[in-house]
Amino acid sequence: MPKPNKRQVAIGLLGPMLDSGKGTTRWERWRPTVSLFQHEDLAIDRFELLFEPKFTALKTIVSDDIRSVSPQTEVREHQLHFADAWDFQDVFGGLHDFCRSYAFNPDEEDYLVHITTGTHVAQICLFLLTESRYFPGKLIQTAPPTKWGSGPGSYGVVDLDLSKYDRLASRFDRETRESTSLLKSGIETRSDTFNRLIERIERVAVASKAPILLNGPTGAGKSHLARQIYELKKSRRQIAGPFVEVNCATLRGDGAMSALFGHVKGSFTGAASDRPGLLRAADGGLLFLDEIGELGTDEQAMLLRAIEEKRFLPVGSDKEARSDFQLIAGTNCDLPAAVAGGRFREDLLARINLWTFALPPLRERREDIEPNLTYELERFAQREGVKVAFNREARERFLAFAIGGDATWIGNFRDLNAAVTRMATLAAGGRITVETVAEEVDRLRRQWASTSLRDAGRASDDECLGSVLTNDAMEKIDRFDRVQLAEVIRVCRQSRTLSDAGRTLFAASRAQKAKPNDADRLRKYLARFGLDWEKACEG
Repeated sequence: MPKPNKRQVAIGLLGPMLDSGKGTTRWERWRPTVSLFQHEDLAIDRFELLFEPKFTALKTIVSDDIRSVSPQTEVREHQLHFADAWDFQDVFGGLHDFCRSYAFNPDEEDYLVHITTGTHVAQICLFLLTESRYFPGKLIQTAPPTKWGSGPGSYGVVDLDLSKYDRLASRFDRETRESTSLLKSGIETRSDTFNRLIERIERVAVASKAPILLNGPTGAGKSHLARQIYELKKSRRQIAGPFVEVNCATLRGDGAMSALFGHVKGSFTGAASDRPGLLRAADGGLLFLDEIGELGTDEQAMLLRAIEEKRFLPVGSDKEARSDFQLIAGTNCDLPAAVAGGRFREDLLARINLWTFALPPLRERREDIEPNLTYELERFAQREGVKVAFNREARERFLAFAIGGDATWIGNFRDLNAAVTRMATLAAGGRITVETVAEEVDRLRRQWASTSLRDAGRASDDECLGSVLTNDAMEKIDRFDRVQLAEVIRVCRQSRTLSDAGRTLFAASRAQKAKPNDADRLRKYLARFGLDWEKACEG
């Protein structure tokens, strides 16, 4: 019912069939437009009657009849010109033009859009324009009486704001939760930042066919997430073709073009038969190009055209091939920097950068390690057909190490998966013991230390310091202090927080202090060189 302080306005199309009738016998017919004003519990202050000029005579009769049954209702008449009342484009355009020219005043008036009259096309257009809020109101539909001549029939009002329907809202919330759970493989992740990221990806995945770019370090789960996006779209019947995955880092030389775009027989030495290529294999489905930054510039140019035009030339062919696929690209490198360095095409980056999502490394999601540990054990059981579990103390010890500051998880989920696989394989009687955990922890520490040394070899101390200090500042630091400061900066960049970095750097001496304050010690050390936590983590 309308609010008492607002006027009630109805808008409707004249129905040349249902609203027709002449003479006194017309009152024996059920005429939906007139019946709208015969309900005692529905007071309408103004009616906007839309009609085509060829039905002017009928319009006059209906307008007069409305005034006779509802004298308080003001009737306004509007001509609409439809070349073809069954042409969707023509009807939608005419009604849309009316909406744009009409002076709606929702603060003072409530609007009801009558969708009982007009062609089916017109009714669909009225529904769409109301749903999209061009008509800022509700729908009203009338129905004839159950017995002929027994009154004005009935009416029903539909508010298209679905948030007002508790059961529907609950249903959509449940479907959204199911979709995000699918993207997370059913893992009850606890990181608020990661959960918000997945919710955003879910909205984009079901609403858009545009390319998606997943950015994150190796092992952060880009490939797994791409496959889950595919499964989500497939479950919504938004995609029917296959999931095709390729690591671009494995495509080298002349074979890269052939692998992606295919070739024809005889196009080069060794081309003994036609090859369709991965893009054609992904037709109607989803193509995941991991490490897209490793593609050569020629392949990048071909890929851009394939994305934009759905067409490309196989190697050695003068006939274009077609493929309609959705692209998900993955990378662990800085693509804007690659553009600046001439290694990646700026136009391709612009095309795939519409939806970019950065997957955090595992060390920034330590609260998610425990549910992922359970998930990895379940995967092992499915894969090997053997159920394995930790004893309580072993699980506690592994988790204490895994979420601690000195667990760097350089390989991210690949490291976690490998650790669980090793421990489960060595578990006698299906139980992972404290001894097995201790062995695995030592192994991970040696592995990460070795990786850190290799990384240090790739970036010298001076290169490390040069990313946070000016040349003049570096010249004022003794060589001994340079070595120490460079290592401190490396640890900071591998740690999630100032406290985590402090615990790693002062692991030995902190045990001798009654009240260790690792964060404060590290903060004061950095301040000696004019640095703070944020500055140390740059570069």
